[in-house]
Amino acid sequence: MSGARHVTNLLDLDLEGMTAWCESLGEKRFRATQLFRWIHQRGCADFSAMSDLAKPFRAKLAATAEIRGLSVLTEQTSADGTVKWLFDVGAGNAVEAVFIPEADRGTLCVSSQAGCAVGCRFCSTGHQGFSRNLSTGEILAQLWHAERELTARGVRSSGDRAVTNVVMMGMGEPLQNYSALVPALRVMLDDHGYGLSRRRVTVSTSGVVPMMERLQEDCPVALAVSLHAPQDGLRDWLVPLNRKYPLQELMAACRAYLSRAPRDFITFEYCMLDGVNDSLQHAQALLDLVQGPHGVPCKINLIPFNPFPASGLKRSAPEQVQAFARHLQGAGLVCTVRRTRGDDIDAACGQLAGEVMDRTRAAERMAHRFTIPINVIQGDDDV
Repeated sequence: MSGARHVTNLLDLDLEGMTAWCESLGEKRFRATQLFRWIHQRGCADFSAMSDLAKPFRAKLAATAEIRGLSVLTEQTSADGTVKWLFDVGAGNAVEAVFIPEADRGTLCVSSQAGCAVGCRFCSTGHQGFSRNLSTGEILAQLWHAERELTARGVRSSGDRAVTNVVMMGMGEPLQNYSALVPALRVMLDDHGYGLSRRRVTVSTSGVVPMMERLQEDCPVALAVSLHAPQDGLRDWLVPLNRKYPLQELMAACRAYLSRAPRDFITFEYCMLDGVNDSLQHAQALLDLVQGPHGVPCKINLIPFNPFPASGLKRSAPEQVQAFARHLQGAGLVCTVRRTRGDDIDAACGQLAGEVMDRTRAAERMAHRFTIPINVIQGDDDV
């Protein structure tokens, strides 16, 4: 008795993979490029509609391949035009992607994992725990769906595209899903795919140092680092990964990354938490970290915290955020305060939660480290 036939989801393949797959069917390399364009430039999911492909090739495709996107569980639109999709990825898991329209761009925030194992204190996703990595096809399906859907609605951010920028800042730590991430990035950058420049694709990481070193060699795109604290003791509590890759190692990796990066600076994300990391002493410690002898050319992006009950944290007062920003700007740093978008649909930074069948007992682990020691708040440790 023969087993079920294997069907390849073509969203899992970058152009190199698509070429090898087509050659395995006895097709020439240029057929892969044609097919790739149909899928990613035109958003086509119907092989019979791919009119410039030979009929025998289309028959092979129908027998051996599919273009399998993700089922949309919900779609919400914010008063400010932000759109959030909840995608079903099976086994009780769902991930979120967010489209943020602006005057000169359309940015899609993409998820890389169902949940997240890093467990940052201020992040709703981290409190839900971790289930599994997404495949390359599941990562790309978020962009594929958004581009198709928004284009059908007449959304144009630039030229004939709705999505002009992609940020890997959704659910998950992208660099802990490296093998699926890099092919997805290559499709985003490929001129036969989405044709995005390296400057317009950003990977956000909490500081997985070895994978930062690999990314700078394999596919150097813009890099954003979730910093959130200028001292190891405080960052250990807010971003547990810091215990494995402390600030000195992280700063060295950031400096090294700039040798291949499409921009001449690293973006540091800093979530402003009332009474935790938002004092002028913290601002000065941040200056000492990034402008000191082992510093990094950077831009600081201050993020107003988006509260959720399980965090036990509060948003810094607007005047405190502005005072923090002025202190950094006065020392010559480029510092911006992120404008909150989509918070009425829980689509703002740190709010993406989706649905996760947790395998990591996240709630139990976080409950054991709920109270932050006073010496950590006061910054009584050195980098």
